[in-house]
Amino acid sequence: MTTAGNTGAGSIEGRIAEELGVRERQVKAAVELLDGGSTVPFIARYRKEATEMLDDAQLRTLEERLRYLRELEERRTAVLESVREQGKLTGELEARILGAETKARLEDIYLPYKPKRRTKAQIAREAGLEPLAEGLLGDPSVDPLAAATAFVDADKGVADPQAALDGARAILTERFSEDADLIGELRERMWVRGRLAAKVRPGKEEAGAKFADYFDFTEPFTELPSHRVLALLRGEKEEVLDLVLEPEEPSETPSAPSSYEGIVASRFGIADKGRPADKWLKDTVRWAWRTRILVHLGIDLRLRLRTTAEDEAVRVFAANLRDLLLAAPAGTRATLGLDPGFRTGVKVAVVDATGKVVATDVIHPHVPANRWDEALAKLARLAKEHAVELIAIGNGTASRETDKLAGELIAKHPELKLTKVMVSEAGASVYSASAFASQELPDMDVSLRGAVSIARRLQDPLAELVKIDPKSIGVGQYQHDLSEVKLSRSLDAVVEDCVNGVGVDVNTASAPLLARVSGITSGLAENIVTHRDTNGPFTSRAQLKKVARLGPKAYEQCAGFLRIRGGEDPLDSSSVHPEAYPVVRRMVKTAGSEVAALIGNTGVLRSLRPQDFVDDTFGLPTVSDILRELEKPGRDPRPAFRTAVFRDGVEKISDLTPGMVLEGVVTNVAAFGAFVDVGVHQDGLVHVSAMSKTFVKDPRDVVKPGDIVKVKVLDVDIPRKRISLTLRLDDEAAAGAPSAGGGRPQRAGRAPQPRQGGGGGKRGGAAPRQAAPANSAMADALRRAGLVNPKGR
Repeated sequence: MTTAGNTGAGSIEGRIAEELGVRERQVKAAVELLDGGSTVPFIARYRKEATEMLDDAQLRTLEERLRYLRELEERRTAVLESVREQGKLTGELEARILGAETKARLEDIYLPYKPKRRTKAQIAREAGLEPLAEGLLGDPSVDPLAAATAFVDADKGVADPQAALDGARAILTERFSEDADLIGELRERMWVRGRLAAKVRPGKEEAGAKFADYFDFTEPFTELPSHRVLALLRGEKEEVLDLVLEPEEPSETPSAPSSYEGIVASRFGIADKGRPADKWLKDTVRWAWRTRILVHLGIDLRLRLRTTAEDEAVRVFAANLRDLLLAAPAGTRATLGLDPGFRTGVKVAVVDATGKVVATDVIHPHVPANRWDEALAKLARLAKEHAVELIAIGNGTASRETDKLAGELIAKHPELKLTKVMVSEAGASVYSASAFASQELPDMDVSLRGAVSIARRLQDPLAELVKIDPKSIGVGQYQHDLSEVKLSRSLDAVVEDCVNGVGVDVNTASAPLLARVSGITSGLAENIVTHRDTNGPFTSRAQLKKVARLGPKAYEQCAGFLRIRGGEDPLDSSSVHPEAYPVVRRMVKTAGSEVAALIGNTGVLRSLRPQDFVDDTFGLPTVSDILRELEKPGRDPRPAFRTAVFRDGVEKISDLTPGMVLEGVVTNVAAFGAFVDVGVHQDGLVHVSAMSKTFVKDPRDVVKPGDIVKVKVLDVDIPRKRISLTLRLDDEAAAGAPSAGGGRPQRAGRAPQPRQGGGGGKRGGAAPRQAAPANSAMADALRRAGLVNPKGR
C-alpha cells in the first residue's frame, strides 16, 4: 500500500479513526503495520499493544476504508492535474475538489471539466451562441426570437433564429446538468422520494414465471432489500422485466412540472412572471431535466442500488461462509465417504484418521442395478477392515436412498459402532476436476475424488473446503450477479481469518490450506510441502526458516499460526508466537517448573500475575493471551461435533404434510430468511417473520448455517418444490401463514456441513432463488409474511 495522504476532511487516518470511533494513533499504527506487509490476523493476534486492541473486524473495516480513501486521493490528484492543465483551476475550484469526501462528489465537481466528445453545447459555443444563452438567462425581459436573430450566421452553421435558440438551449442544458451542488441535492432527493418500478415485457409472462411477483411492482428505493434489488436486476438482465426509476409518486396531472424542475429553475433564478423569455427558459429547464439530469441521476441511483444490494449480499455470503468453515469437525476418525448416484452407482472412499485414502470402490445398490445385498456386504467389509467410525453421505441425487442403505448397514452390524452423517456436496465436483485434486489424487478416477472430499469434509470442514473456490461452496444469495472483485476479496478475507483463527498443523496441512496462513503465499506453501516430503516432518517451528524463500518477514507472520504436534518444544503446538517464548521461560522460572508441566496447569497459571511479566516489548494484552493459551494450548475454537437426525420415512417432498415437526440442518441464511434441510432433497424456507415471536432484523441473529433446529411444516407446494417452514412450533400449519405465537428456537448445536439454500442437492454452488409464489396456500402465506410484496404499492 502507498503512504496515507490527506483528504479534504483531514488525514486519512483521522477520518477512519472518526468512522471507527477509535483514536487516530491506533489507526496510524495499524496502517503502518499493513503497509509493512503484516496481515490482519497477525495484527489482531500479535500486535495488540501497537493498535491498542483493535480486533479483526475493526481491522478489516479499516483496511477496506484505507483502500477506498487512497483510491479517492489518487483520483483527486488526477482531477486536479487535469483541470490545471486546462488552465481552469481557480482557488475556489481547488478548495471544492480538495473538500470532496466521496468519489461521487468528486466526479460531480469534475464533470464540467471532464474531457468529453464534442457536444452540442460545445458546437454552439464555437458558433458564438454563449452570449445569447447568457443574455436570455440574465434578462428574461428580452424576446428570445428577436434576440436570436442577431446570431444567425450560415457560415457558423446557424441557419435561422430557431437554430440559434436550439444552440443556446444546449448550452444552458449542459450548465444545469453539470452543477455539482444541484446534482448532489437532486440525487439525494430522488433517493429519498423515488421508487423502482417493474413491468413484465409483453409475451414474457410464461417464460419468466419465476419473476411473477415483479410483473407489476413498485417500491421506494429506501425500502428495497438487497435480495429484491438483485432479483429485479436479474429479471431485467434475462429480458423478462422492464425497470424504471421513478423520481417520485406519479402526478395526477402528467403534464404538470415535477418538483425537481422547480428546484432547477429556482437555483438559476428562473420563474414564470409573464416576461418574454420566461416560457422559453422554463421549457429549457424541463428539457434539461428530462433529457440530461434525470438520465444522469437514473444511472447514479441504479449504481447505488446495485452497490448497496451487493454489499449486503456479500456480507451475508461472507457471514455464511464463516459459519460453514468453522462448522464442527468430526476429528481424526476413520471415515467412509459415499457419493450417491443411481445409474453410475455410489462411489465409495475410505480415508484413515489422517485423511489418507486407504480404499475406494463403486457399489450399485439402487435402480437400475439393485444390487443391495452386495453393496451392504462390501461396505461392511470395508468398515471392518479399516476400523471405520463414521459414514459421510453426500446430500445430492440418491442421498436419501443411500442414507437408508447406511442405516441398514448400521442396524445389521451394531458391532461396528458406525455413525452416519449427511454432508454437503456443494463444490465437490469443482474440487474433483481441479488441478489440485489431480495433483493430490493423481491415479484416482475423477468420480471417486468426490467421495474422498465428502469423507474429508466430515473430518475437518475447514481443511477440505479451502481447496475449493469459496464462490463454489454456494452459501450466498444471487452470488453470480455480484462484483467478482468485491466478492472474492471479502470471501478470501473470511477464509484467511478462519484458517488463522483455528491454526494449522504444518505436518499434515495441504498446500491450499497452508497458502491461507498469514504470510504464506501459494509458492511458499508448495515449498513447505516439498521440504516436508523431502526431509520428513517438522520437529520445531525454527525449522521453517530452512524452507526455500521463507524469509524473516514470512516467518514472523506465519509462525504463531502453525502448529507442530509432539515436537521438540511443547510451545510449538500452541498459538504462543516464538517471539514471546522468553516471556514463557520467565513464567516457568517464577513457577519453579518446566514448560511441559506448566502447560495445562490451571492452578499454577492462575496464580501468576500477568503484570509481573510485562516488559517494553510485551504488554498486558499479550501476556494475558499467553496465560490463557497455556491453560488450553491449541484449543480449537470450533463447536463440538453433533449430527442431525432425519425422520425415518420422510425421504421426499411428497412425504411431508403440514403440521409435521422435524429436525433439520440450517444450510443457508439470506436476508429474507433461512433454508433448512429436513432430508427430502429440497431445502425448506423459514421466512424471517416465522423465526421468532419478536421482531427479527437479521435472520443470523436467530440461526446460522450448520445449526440443528426443530421446524414445523407450514405448507408444501409439490409441483413447484416449495416447502414453507416455521421455527415457532405452535404456529398453525393449516392456515399457512405464521401466527403470532411461539418462541425463539433453541439451538441444538452445529451440523458438520450445510448445503446451499434451495439447492436440492445440486453441486457447484448455485445461489438460492428467492421464492416466487404462484396461486398456492404457501404463496399466500409468504405474501402475508412479507417475503414478496403485493402488486403495486
